[in-house]
Amino acid sequence: MNSPRIEVDLAKIRQNTKVLTGRLKARGISVLGVTKAVCGNPVIAQAMLDGGVSGLADARVSNVQRMREAGISAPITLIRTPLLSQLTDVVESCGSSYNTERRVISALAAASTDLGINHGIILVMEAGDMRDGILPKDIISIAKYVAGLQGVTLKGIAANFACFSRVPPDQQKMVLISEIAKDVEAQCGRALEIVSGGNSSNIPMALSRSNLARINELRIGEAILLGVDPVSGDRIPHLHTDAFVLIAEVIEMNDKSDIPLQPQELPKGSRLQLVRHYESGNRVIISVGQQDTDCLGLTLPSGMTHLGSTSDHLVLRMSHSEVGVGTEIRFGMNYSALMRAMATPNVQISFLHPPRSLRTRKLKPAHSHLNLV
Repeated sequence: MNSPRIEVDLAKIRQNTKVLTGRLKARGISVLGVTKAVCGNPVIAQAMLDGGVSGLADARVSNVQRMREAGISAPITLIRTPLLSQLTDVVESCGSSYNTERRVISALAAASTDLGINHGIILVMEAGDMRDGILPKDIISIAKYVAGLQGVTLKGIAANFACFSRVPPDQQKMVLISEIAKDVEAQCGRALEIVSGGNSSNIPMALSRSNLARINELRIGEAILLGVDPVSGDRIPHLHTDAFVLIAEVIEMNDKSDIPLQPQELPKGSRLQLVRHYESGNRVIISVGQQDTDCLGLTLPSGMTHLGSTSDHLVLRMSHSEVGVGTEIRFGMNYSALMRAMATPNVQISFLHPPRSLRTRKLKPAHSHLNLV
């Protein structure tokens, strides 16, 4: 098979999803499977659905359209504020969207009315991540504004954690979100369908006996795909952490320890770096680089040390000589490495344990929209 490539074990994704949805359901929490790290890959999205998620979520309309074109009809929520330039596409492909701006909500209402479609609005509250979100003091007034519009329905409120600020959620924040949801319902005269308390960073708390108050939904991507807590990086019990493996080929292997390196100072502001000198050990050059993935987010095989990377090359030091030119090396990936590798057209994707219905189906590649303008 060609390399570099990502080997995706769909059975492990289904199992991770099944474990999480089952345990969270026992606490009254439904799960949206977040597909943005895999560019809305419909095969992976279907594995999440087969594992028990109640719907899907993505941040980019192009990813949602890719899933729709592949035949996925499950509910999909857009979890980034819609772009004014994409409102028709949002309304046509997403049942609901996360929103923070009155102007965007008003334009969504107009687009929905023109298309004869009712679109769900979920208001995002600023709860400490300091990225997107409405200040708590302004939630009620915006909720009333949404409730008075034609073409849209106020479906719920949501909050986000541990993305920009890296601050994890806690019980106090869950109670605050729930109290605001109660206030919104009282002021708008309608029950909220969704009180979404966060993402994969909520899982340790959600699986414990912590008080989650009114929280009835979480958006889960990283924990399903990689089996880890995004805050600590620790494995979540009973989940697979190797559903995705990056495979790349050795293109050169030499002992360069006898090449003298002259000490020198780099110009101020230079992006170059001095190469560390090792007295012994083979340098292994791998056919993957910064254009393909986050090289610092790769888990290396035993006996290999990361020396550096360029756009097209990963340079490792190897303490043994069991590999040669042409040998395929297998790497684990963190979320950043996975996200970049799934988005590049230079890395192929192969699936293990695909459902029978998808084995002969040709899928639209994620990068098909990358055309010269």
